Amino acid sequence: MRQHSEANERRRSPRIAGMILLSCAAATAGMAQEGETPPALPEAAESASASAAMNPLEPHMAEALRAGVRKLVVIAGEAPPSESVTGSYERETAGLLGGMEEGSRIGTISKEIGGVPVNIPIPVIGTLGSIYGGLSGAAQREIQEFRDALTDELVNADSPPLRSDGLALDAFWSIRRLPGIDSHLFAASTPIDSDTDSILYVYLDGVTIDVQDDDAIITASATATLRRRSDGRNVYETLVKYQDRDSLKNWTANDNALWRSYTQFARYYLGRELAADVFNQVSLNHVLQPVATTTAKAAKKDDRRFVSEVAAPTLAWNLELQGGDGYGPWSETLDESTTSWDIVIFDNRELVYFERELAEPSHMLFYELEPCAAYRWSVRPIFRVGEDVRFGEWMRYASPVAEGTGVGKGLAGRQASVAHALIQDFPVLEIACPR
Repeated sequence: MRQHSEANERRRSPRIAGMILLSCAAATAGMAQEGETPPALPEAAESASASAAMNPLEPHMAEALRAGVRKLVVIAGEAPPSESVTGSYERETAGLLGGMEEGSRIGTISKEIGGVPVNIPIPVIGTLGSIYGGLSGAAQREIQEFRDALTDELVNADSPPLRSDGLALDAFWSIRRLPGIDSHLFAASTPIDSDTDSILYVYLDGVTIDVQDDDAIITASATATLRRRSDGRNVYETLVKYQDRDSLKNWTANDNALWRSYTQFARYYLGRELAADVFNQVSLNHVLQPVATTTAKAAKKDDRRFVSEVAAPTLAWNLELQGGDGYGPWSETLDESTTSWDIVIFDNRELVYFERELAEPSHMLFYELEPCAAYRWSVRPIFRVGEDVRFGEWMRYASPVAEGTGVGKGLAGRQASVAHALIQDFPVLEIACPR
């Protein structure tokens, strides 16, 4: 794709980063229209489902299965045993609630106090399911205090970031961007209209803390299960993990500040990645690279780093599609006229800038970043395919999964205090100090 000049017209409506993503909880899902006929699942869906279940290397849900989802309900929680899910908005039925747990499902966090294991009951719907501490044989008091501090925070925080309903909310708002899917976010006990064709269960499986010598490795795992409403069968399930590691000293510094930023990055990644994996992400053969501009110049001897003397520089990038993707004819006809872009900028604590559906492969920031600071930024392409939308992968310099970590689908970090797993392979943007 051709590069574009910095003469991009600057819009005059600056947005506060994070509000777009995190202020959606006040919105409520509307009621579905009655009397609609649910679309028939494509004939290829059954074989595609079997293929996805048997092939662990399948990157995302098969296109044939995606095509069969037109009216969707998102529910926070673990998928109940497979059975027919029926019901309507007017009445609750045994079929609806028979496979679902009423009230809060109770999990436990195991905690050592004075060497005696104590199980603390936790309502999974409100907070985390379980922590499995990798502390067998470990006598260091610091390790125990760290694990206990994290446990207390997960149990007692007013609104802990890592919880199933938070991930379900993020997944729901990602799906809402997709044309052609009528999506709703329900509680587990809400009756589901009979013309709903699919249910997506989003569940935080748990967090593991594994201590190896001086390092503590923290892994959050979440599952999305897509269930067909007509017969109660699960047609696709995906498990995504988010892992970071660092020295125990760094994790515990500043009252466990690194852990708190980890939970923010894990929350941001997991819900959106689950939705993308099921509904809209494609892995095309491509090269996507940042491009230097007059206000964001490449650093000497490091093409991953860009330096700006101004606080609102122009960022640019270039995409080359290499073809041969196996997605069908639509992937061979993509061009720049039907491609737009999402852009994100993070510091090492949180998202600080987000714009979506940019028309050009360059962008002048709408507001200034902090001087004397380093940021990580990335973009992803949005492909228009007829009436549908497909999202490409975020621009990175390396594979997002480190080999040998056991993460599978997901991200594995190298050193959280330097850069969290989500952003560690994003290009770096340094805003220079004022002279």
